[in-house]
Amino acid sequence: MLRGLNMDRQLLISSLIEYAGRNHSNTEVVATDSTGRVHRTNWTQVHRRAQQVSGALRASGIKQGDRVGTIGWNDHRHLEVYYGITGIGSVLHTVNPRLREEQIAWIINHAEDQLVFVDPDFLSVAETIAPETVSVRSWIVLADEVPETSLRNAVAYEEWIKDNSPIEEWPILDEWSAATLCYTSGTTGNPKGVMQSHRSIVLQTWATCTGDGHDVNSSQSILLAVPMFHVNGWAIPFAAAMAGAKLVLPGPDMSPESIVRQIQEENVTFSAGVPTIWLSVVQHLQESGADVPSLNRLAVGGSAAPRSLMDTLEDDYEVFVSHVWGMTEMTQGSAGRFTHKVVGLDREEKRYRQAMAGRELYGVELRLIDGEGNDVERDGVTPGELLARGPWVAGSYFGLEDDSTHISEPDGVWLRTGDVATMDSEGYISIVDRAKDVIKSGGEWISSIELENAAVGAPGVAEAAAVGLPHDRWGERPLLLVVLEHDKELNPEEILESIKPHVASWWLPNDVVAVEEIPHTGTGKIDKKVLREQFSDFSWSN
Repeated sequence: MLRGLNMDRQLLISSLIEYAGRNHSNTEVVATDSTGRVHRTNWTQVHRRAQQVSGALRASGIKQGDRVGTIGWNDHRHLEVYYGITGIGSVLHTVNPRLREEQIAWIINHAEDQLVFVDPDFLSVAETIAPETVSVRSWIVLADEVPETSLRNAVAYEEWIKDNSPIEEWPILDEWSAATLCYTSGTTGNPKGVMQSHRSIVLQTWATCTGDGHDVNSSQSILLAVPMFHVNGWAIPFAAAMAGAKLVLPGPDMSPESIVRQIQEENVTFSAGVPTIWLSVVQHLQESGADVPSLNRLAVGGSAAPRSLMDTLEDDYEVFVSHVWGMTEMTQGSAGRFTHKVVGLDREEKRYRQAMAGRELYGVELRLIDGEGNDVERDGVTPGELLARGPWVAGSYFGLEDDSTHISEPDGVWLRTGDVATMDSEGYISIVDRAKDVIKSGGEWISSIELENAAVGAPGVAEAAAVGLPHDRWGERPLLLVVLEHDKELNPEEILESIKPHVASWWLPNDVVAVEEIPHTGTGKIDKKVLREQFSDFSWSN
């Protein structure tokens, strides 16, 4: 083999913050902590403080490969910890505080976290699970001082880093060494650990910065509405450093009033998050008469944004909505930037594609198979199970021997995503449903996701969920559950009439039931398993 003559430099997370620290001392990082205080810093200061974190970790006996947990909001200290942990080769383990306490304890024990950084808001969680998490030697409270607590091995973050010398320079690691650890939500069993390497993080960060990714660049002011504990904040904390973009970290207050205020005050141009956040923001804008003139683009993932939301944001506020699709095992696998051909199409054609889950993104190869494992044609119509592979797609799970999620074929390993989808010749993906949630009626598939999206556009419907329940004749039929807007009364006929133009007639739900709330998983998705259990004794009215 004739080798290229390039320099041998490793792809490391520390190189991202080194770059930002060198070149973006005038670029702000604005963060709100759990006390409501706003902290204004910049990338150079984040770099210096991350080196202090690294020095304190080493003084605490943390070595390369050791797992270090975080249970925190999106704020400046959490960002410093992101880089301080990974910089010395230890593994950043972001823990989702929305999970049940017994799941959090299981995850920390499975990861064998040595230290855990915890926000004061989550001290009660730490106090509850501390007796069970024997690997944790110290709880570092992300605050100036430790509030009153029963934790015997707790120390204040600011005192902890002040008492130790910063690291002078980060080590040169092997780019294949472990960098981050995120666990799936575990709705069908114990959570599974997804361990990413430095190489994979840098590559997916590059993809995030491309025009077909999130187009993160130095001209942007980014509000990170995605929790930093969820899939590494969709890689945006890393991408903002790579690009030298302004980063706004909103802390725990994700109310629409707070989000709109921060967009206005910090001239935010781009944000990313789940649709429920933007539904509440739009409602607030409409009720208050406020505007967000600086905001020009949103990336929406986790679930599909209703067409009505996209129309309102673009038509009334000039905000383009870009769908992305991904999962813990790969972060981002698609993006919704239009091709040159699509840009020239009429409004309806563009909105049709905009409602899809984006296009296949370079770096992640996608494929559809049927029940026998045969490839499904990319005709935009025929559904199949979605498989994925690529340099930032998890090839296996941390500490898991029995792995049925990956399949080995002659050309390599593929990840079974659990999504049923269609794809077209342009690479556009439409997620039909989760494989376990698709409704099978009379031998045909009904997409619960499409029913939900259509129902949210119905008068008086604030949120909707569709589940398949047993039916004597059809095997399964859809039941639609709706949360109504304030002071609205249930009108099933009106809701069904509103849905009719958007789905096949035989897809229409057999019943519509109003509920006080719809359960969600720890990652914010509708928990269909819980709903099926709650309505297991439901009797059809027709």
